[in-house]
Parts: sequence; C-alpha cells; structure tokens
Amino acid sequence: MMILIADSGSTKADWTLINSPHPGRWDVIATFHTQGITPVHQTYDDMRRTIAHELMPQLSTFPRAALVNSRMLEIPLMEQIEVYFYGSGCTPAHVPTVKRMLSEFFTAEKIRVESDLMAAAHALCGHSAGVACILGTGANSCLYDGEKIVQNTPALGYILGDEGSGSVLGRKFLNALYKGRLPEQLKQDFEKELKVSQADIIQRVYREPQANKWLASLSTFVAAHIEVAGVRQLVIDNFREFLVNNVRPYHCKDLPVSFVGSMAEHYQSELEEAARSEGFTVGQIVKSPMDGLVKYHCV
Repeated sequence: MMILIADSGSTKADWTLINSPHPGRWDVIATFHTQGITPVHQTYDDMRRTIAHELMPQLSTFPRAALVNSRMLEIPLMEQIEVYFYGSGCTPAHVPTVKRMLSEFFTAEKIRVESDLMAAAHALCGHSAGVACILGTGANSCLYDGEKIVQNTPALGYILGDEGSGSVLGRKFLNALYKGRLPEQLKQDFEKELKVSQADIIQRVYREPQANKWLASLSTFVAAHIEVAGVRQLVIDNFREFLVNNVRPYHCKDLPVSFVGSMAEHYQSELEEAARSEGFTVGQIVKSPMDGLVKYHCV
C-alpha cells in the first residue's frame, strides 16, 4: 500500500511518501517540500498550482521504481496512492474544496483531508486518549478520545487569544521591554540587533501585513537572551496562560498533555515547568507531527 502524508501550514508543506506492505511495517520512500496549502488564505487555483507545479514534478521522479533498503520497489500509478492531507485552515467548511482540488491529481475515494489539530492528535496520541496541543506561530489544543476530537477551546488568534504561541510571546516581550519591566540594556541590544526603533515597531505591528509572523520571529531574540532577568519568566508565564485558558477547561488532569510545534520544542524546559506549576502531566514534546503521522497510518 502506498501512502502520501501531507503536513501543511500557511508557509510550507511537508510531504512523505511511504510504502506499507502490511500493518506495522513501512518504508519511507521520499520526502518532499512545497509551499503551504491553506484554503483560508489561498484560492482554489493557487492551491492547484502548488500541487501541479511543485508536488507533482517531485513525485514524477519516482515514475516506476525507487530504491528502498537496497531493493527495487514498484511504485503504483498516482490513482493507487492513499493521500492523507492535514492542513492549517482545513475546517469542515473548507475540507470539500481541498479534497476536490486534490482529486484532480489523485483518486477521490483515496483522499482524506483533516485539520492540523487532528494531525497533532493523531501524531501525539495515536489511538489513545489525551490532550494534543500546537504551539508555534499560533496556538491550539483539543481533547482527543483516541478516535476523534471531542472538545476544542477556541484559539481566537493572536489578538484575542493564542496564548502560548510565538506571536503572543513576541507581543508580551515588546510590552515588557518598552514599559520598563526588562533591563534597559536589553532594549538597546534589541534595537541595535534588529535595527528597529519604537516607531518602527508600531509601524510593523499596526500598519503592515502578517504582524503575527513578525512578532513570532522575535522568539529567536528571546531564546538568545533567555538568561536575562525576567525573560525566562515571560516564556513560562506565556505557557501557563495557555494551559489555564485553553487546557484547564477540558477537566482532564488525569490525561497526559502533549505538544507539537517550534515553540514547544525550543522552550521545552520552560514548558515543562509551566505544566508542573499548573498540575499537568506532560506527554510528548515534538517539533513536527510527521513521524507520529507515519506511525499512526502504518501501525
């Protein structure tokens, strides 16, 4: 059985092509990368062009056979590949559009489209109950019963919510920096390194597009200065707010809470400290869901 798994965000999509001759055994044939595919920010034609011009040429490099574990493996035609597409913005309202677009390239009956939150649940929890969380540029969480998502606290985006995310950390960092809760020397170092002033920051956040991504990019500076007085506590408090506002409503302290995403992976020790302080048991912490998705679909 040939399986193609996609993990797509708004910026990039990771694809893994697998041969799974029987449950519990699989060979990763190849990995591919394309632009992100999201129905929230792209038109149907934009999404189709990404598949046609970026994915399909890469898949075509394996037209009949690929070398796997020093043996030749026959690759079926595209119609025989099972496709599992997990994507940002793949809400129930948008799933039919994405599936219809993919069916131009693969057999419709073999395509399944799910949200990035379901990707986190499948990758982190498998077939067991648990809480799955995404902590990256944005943040999200769900209560998963081993088969389906049974509860989800609305993320609400970086202005109204997204506690625990990179964008909110960036916002909190700038607030503390310019309101004097962090050392003056840190502010000087920040402005020098990023070549910005307070006026530049106001312009970037309020008058230019994708402010959330720019705010999240400040995590690099935060991580490099984590030992400066007050900085580490900002990170911990950001995670604590996420757990209190998004995970506590599930009333599930008997279940492990697992995390996927760059924020979770980069600030693992701070995340674990925040979880302990709020009485939660941490399960897995991984940067990408792909390894877990491969295992989920092949075991």
